[in-house]
Amino acid sequence: MSLRIATLFVRHGTAKYTDSLDALLAHYARHLPSVEREILVIDNALPESHVEPKKDGVTLIGGSNEHWEFSAWDSGIRFLGSRLRGFDVVHLVTSAFRELYNDYIDLCDERLLSSVRRRSIALGHIDHYGEPVHFLGRVSQSWIRTSFLFLPPHELAMLGSLVSVRDEAQFFGGDTAAPFLPDAPLDAGYRQNILGWLTGAGTGQGTEWHSRFNLTAETLPRFRAKAMAILNEHALSIRLREQGCATVDVTWLANQRKAGRQADAAWPHWSEQVARRFG
Repeated sequence: MSLRIATLFVRHGTAKYTDSLDALLAHYARHLPSVEREILVIDNALPESHVEPKKDGVTLIGGSNEHWEFSAWDSGIRFLGSRLRGFDVVHLVTSAFRELYNDYIDLCDERLLSSVRRRSIALGHIDHYGEPVHFLGRVSQSWIRTSFLFLPPHELAMLGSLVSVRDEAQFFGGDTAAPFLPDAPLDAGYRQNILGWLTGAGTGQGTEWHSRFNLTAETLPRFRAKAMAILNEHALSIRLREQGCATVDVTWLANQRKAGRQADAAWPHWSEQVARRFG
């Protein structure tokens, strides 16, 4: 039986990452040529009421930009409605999916995805901090990257919404020297990780963000919006795990399959997957 994939591709206009949709279509042609797919492009620069007829298997709609890609994916899920349940896999993608480390993307082929068809896993690239952080009463160190993520439809239905954190006023004030409120539900380490990633030399793990900027009165709204996206990405993994959905690293799983090892009886802890990612 052919694998059926619904792709929810989020962008904000086409001025940035101009060829990202073409790159995604090329990925499907190269690595997933036999799947049944429906591609929904959700453009946050267009009003939510915007719908263009399907062309070459791609439908274009407008999306909510209130919470960036997370609210846009909610727009896409509402648009597909009950049809979403008919797919084996839902592919969440953003136009920035090729930024930072992305070698894992080419491992996402039909054989790998078929091996986890409709399983309760989120399949993507696991990122992590050097130390656990405290966030909204939870302790967490890792999350799964949402720019290129595969989920079964039933896990999305259980989530209800991909937006986990909505109120900026819970976290931020107006002081550029101290952008987080003293009583914001984030520990000092998490605050420093966010500041370092968006405006400095990273999180102390040897990687810098491609679009970092200086924090000023003019850039403070951007800082808050991007920080909210970071929190929503992390919170999504926390919520998925709490509802019984394992986060599985693509590179680790691909190497397990290549070695002939069955790894899906009990998914190992994320730290074990990362430690054994390449062998």
